[in-house]
Amino acid sequence: MSDGVDESKRATLKRFAAVGAATSLARLSRDDSGDSDARDAIVGYLSTTPGAHFSKLRDDLKLGTGEAQHHLKRLERAEAVESQKDGDYRRYYPAGQFSAVEKRALGYLRRDTPRGMLVALLRDPSVTGSALAEQLGVSQPTVSKYAAELESVGLLSRGDGYRIEQPEKLLMLVVRYADSFGEDARSLAADADQLVSYDATA
Repeated sequence: MSDGVDESKRATLKRFAAVGAATSLARLSRDDSGDSDARDAIVGYLSTTPGAHFSKLRDDLKLGTGEAQHHLKRLERAEAVESQKDGDYRRYYPAGQFSAVEKRALGYLRRDTPRGMLVALLRDPSVTGSALAEQLGVSQPTVSKYAAELESVGLLSRGDGYRIEQPEKLLMLVVRYADSFGEDARSLAADADQLVSYDATA
């Protein structure tokens, strides 16, 4: 029923708009058109799901493709939202809140296999590539491929095994936005206070 879809969309937008209206970027999402609910919802959604790509944002907010594109363009012009290409995706973030490294980290945390690798390495820095492949149910070449990508963007080093670069920053992102990632991230966040501290000088 179309009315049901409309009501579901309205409820979704209202829920995220309430979050968006409470952010410091809320005033930037408004203009004289009176059509600010969708933009407030986008701002609210991105405050809880930074790094979401266009299709996920569109689908989660129940927006049409043209509708989402229209509002995102307005928000980018208003400097409330910023975006960057990430392979085949365009990812969106609240403007001015994340460094380049954090944006790259969020992008990889939104992909199942790289997130699984990073979460496993945060839990156990000694885990091997073969163990990662077994845990994640993927091939070793897949793990090696993503390890090379993560190294190229400064999130991982590959020497004697794998080592996460800036693990405290990565753990903070996982914990802060755990509910917007998968169950692996939520489980890690629940156990974060029990993790062994990293020696930043090592």
